[in-house]
Amino acid sequence: MDFMHDQLADGRTYRLFNVIDDYNREGLIIDADFSLPAERVIRSLEQLIEWRGNPQQNAYVERYNRTIRSDWLSHYLFESIAEVQDFATRWLWTYNNERPNMALGGITPKQKVAMAA
Repeated sequence: MDFMHDQLADGRTYRLFNVIDDYNREGLIIDADFSLPAERVIRSLEQLIEWRGNPQQNAYVERYNRTIRSDWLSHYLFESIAEVQDFATRWLWTYNNERPNMALGGITPKQKVAMAA
């Protein structure tokens, strides 16, 4: 898990809270907002723990953040947090379900999970 930041088209800074699964490199959370106070992060992590178990910080998130930045964050100027969150949600689905991950041998994170089941 890690944080990133960027700016909207009007110059206001926003933050992203990213969490990935280091086993299958699946993106689990991208939360976007102007401020991500501890209560919000805790709520997101509690929801994730209910859904997937306890996340841990790891080195893979640095590469994941670089992928987010190079795939879309550096290419678009967003007008609102809602627009950022919508784009992040759609990108996350594509990343997990359609985008081959070379670290996984060219399969998607969802395919990796299916192979483990």
